[in-house]
Amino acid sequence: METIAELYEAFRQSNGVSTDTRTITAGSVFVALRGANFDANTMVGSALELGASAVVTTDKVYAGDKRALVCDDTLAALQALAAEHRRHLTIPVVGITGTNGKTTTKELVTAVLRKKYKTAATRGNLNNHIGVPLTVLSISADDEMAVVEMGASHMHEIADLVKISQPTAGLITNVGIGHIEGFGSFEGVKKTKGELYDYIKATGGTIFLDSTSQDLTEMLGEYAHTVPYATGLAEANGGDTVTAHIDGIGDVKTQLTGKYNIANILAAATVGLHYGVDAKDIADAISEYKPTNSRSQIVETRRNHLIVDAYNANPSSMAAALDNLSASARAHKAVILGAMRELGAEEDRQHEMVLRRLSGMGLDSAILIGPEFKKHESRYPDFKFFDHTDEARAEAARMSGLCILVKGSNSNKLTTLLDVL
Repeated sequence: METIAELYEAFRQSNGVSTDTRTITAGSVFVALRGANFDANTMVGSALELGASAVVTTDKVYAGDKRALVCDDTLAALQALAAEHRRHLTIPVVGITGTNGKTTTKELVTAVLRKKYKTAATRGNLNNHIGVPLTVLSISADDEMAVVEMGASHMHEIADLVKISQPTAGLITNVGIGHIEGFGSFEGVKKTKGELYDYIKATGGTIFLDSTSQDLTEMLGEYAHTVPYATGLAEANGGDTVTAHIDGIGDVKTQLTGKYNIANILAAATVGLHYGVDAKDIADAISEYKPTNSRSQIVETRRNHLIVDAYNANPSSMAAALDNLSASARAHKAVILGAMRELGAEEDRQHEMVLRRLSGMGLDSAILIGPEFKKHESRYPDFKFFDHTDEARAEAARMSGLCILVKGSNSNKLTTLLDVL
């Protein structure tokens, strides 16, 4: 085959797309991607032996094979295939981005929509230049809705992702200081996240807006097809799980921790109401949702009460998590914090700000992990500092009878400490 159109026909008759030979099933399309430490083009032969009906590769050995699309850039081919598939779909697609809360909001929105519609959605946090096209390609002919999460760590990435996902509606959870190294500045963050608004406005779609956010309101400007979030109040029960009162829906007791999740809850409720999901079904979906992805997750162990929010961390999400811990009515509190990454020139200042905040919280214990924190060790003798997570195991194992916030960028691997807490 020689064109994306021919590849799309092969895809339509296939059992889906795989980029990993370990997940190939007979009749699937295999796209051989090349990364920094691997080159799946070396696995094309194995993919065909395993029953792949079509392959996308840079290996010119397969140029004469009718099952193969040989090209210079297999990732670009994957993205073009996804965009072609999206053009054949007529269902509503809700695009979600933001600095914090993207995945939780996506999970809540999906749970709400599934009460009424067969809804495809991003799996986990596969929200990048590879994950978004794979999500789009997973949308089947009988799906009635789709929810696509889009992440970015560099300028213009959202603009690229909306060309693939082509959302008919969208929401930005918030904008804050995250991946600042790739964006250059907070204005760069706003410009890149705002590319979702730009696409929706250019195509006449619907924008769900947290109108309490001055940043988001200013970024959007005047736009006729705007649906403000439902209004509501929230209270944290002892600083733990959140109960929300949502106008038009009522009281909703959730399994989420932190008042910062109220915006995510309101977003899901607003999307559900807009698409005609019954109010009781919306309340049930939000109440039933239990985070299991190290985001706003409550974990009770034999010795401690844990607030596990260890998948991502940036200055704004760290501040929100510490606010939540401060609000807890529990008498004995502690933190295990991993360093925040990709902050560029802001690295020292932002980690110092966290340490200053911790010193005024009256904590029973504080463990700080990562060289970004450890360089400040001499000024905070009451805290325990470690370069790497595995070095902190013995100290963590001594913690008992505490409410412990476990938070940091995923690269810190803080969840490996849960078994000793």
